[in-house]
Amino acid sequence: MPENEKPVTQRGRMPLHWKMAIGFVAGLLLGLVAHYAGGADAAWVDGLTTWVTQPVGTLFLRLIFMLVIPLLFSALVVGVAEMGDIRSLGRIGWKTLAYTVIVSGIAVMIGLLLVNWIEPGAGVDAGVAQELLASSADRAQAIVAGTANQPRGLDMVLEIVPSNIVGAAANNAILGVMFFALMLGIGLVLTDSPASRTLLRGIEGLFEVSMVLIGLVIRLAPYAVFCFMFNLAALFGWDLLARLGAYVGVVLLALSIHMFVVYSLALRLVARRSPLAFFKGVQEAMVMAFSTASSNATLPTALQVADTELKLPGKVSRFVLTVGATANQNGTALFEGVTVLFLAQFFGVDLSLGQQAMVMFVCILGGIGTAGVPAGSLPVVALICGMVGVPPEGIGLILGVDRLLDMCRTTLNVTGDLVAATVVAHGEQDTHGIVAADGR
Repeated sequence: MPENEKPVTQRGRMPLHWKMAIGFVAGLLLGLVAHYAGGADAAWVDGLTTWVTQPVGTLFLRLIFMLVIPLLFSALVVGVAEMGDIRSLGRIGWKTLAYTVIVSGIAVMIGLLLVNWIEPGAGVDAGVAQELLASSADRAQAIVAGTANQPRGLDMVLEIVPSNIVGAAANNAILGVMFFALMLGIGLVLTDSPASRTLLRGIEGLFEVSMVLIGLVIRLAPYAVFCFMFNLAALFGWDLLARLGAYVGVVLLALSIHMFVVYSLALRLVARRSPLAFFKGVQEAMVMAFSTASSNATLPTALQVADTELKLPGKVSRFVLTVGATANQNGTALFEGVTVLFLAQFFGVDLSLGQQAMVMFVCILGGIGTAGVPAGSLPVVALICGMVGVPPEGIGLILGVDRLLDMCRTTLNVTGDLVAATVVAHGEQDTHGIVAADGR
């Protein structure tokens, strides 16, 4: 190249998370303007949310969910196959399970301590409560009725193993699909033949194609985020937050403590990582999680962040993040514990320490098995309430504020998955033999 000729550089584009942040703020502000200028019952507000913003947001989520099953399946198979041997898979699997149980237990304990200390359920105005319960009665009844068909006890364990993998995928039975992918990955590890290597290359191709397609869909995220926030603000405003301020405050405080204290300690003491650098690197996944309120919908972004920002070994991040999208939901476990005790306080049901310990145990299990979709934890909350003698229909009290809390706890869930991947990756080797001790 001649000395007087300069290379052509492409102008830097605005990062996706900044575009989503702009969409978030714009949607929130315009939604509040619509709520307080016209009201949620105004014809133009109802028409705008019904025919424009709600369909756009729903279309975005459907596009993501359409691709999540092939992505989750291929990522988990490839992640397991890249382990190279069963011992490596066992080591990483046990580290992931231990992290999930310990950190989920800490999350639930934080929530239970705060709700016992602050007692948000004791200060709810009876008149306001009856109004909220009446307005949400139909939806609450539908959620409670849905818990009757959910498997319990030993059946929950048996449901993990699908009798028909095609049927499990069609019914969005994520745990069944994950179990099949895990078994197929183990089979590929144990089978070293030209045919098995060809199959693995085909699944790797499915993973790459799924990531490319989801990358195209995620370009629509800023517009979808705008629609989500406009709907939330236009329909509810701040009124419900003020009515249930103590309950919302306890949930947000518990989530914040777990996010910035527990996760920071895990990163610094176990993974030897800088918490500030970590949170800076994962902000795109956090914004996506907050906007969609779905761990499964955020999985593609989390995988990309783990690869490009955190520089984690692919075999670890693919395994931990795909499993964690369903099984490592600290925020969900925390929310379920706080909500059950909040409703117990409101209805005057005095739970003993033994009953609260049972609530804690079931919440940890619930965090592992809850579907990573919006409002996926509400049936579990109703189920736990019925177990300890709290009227399950009481969930109608919190349905109005659940969308915001769902967004917040999903952010904790996704961040926790990335923390788990970082912790598990510490000391492991990537596919090129580089030890992932500090992410470099």
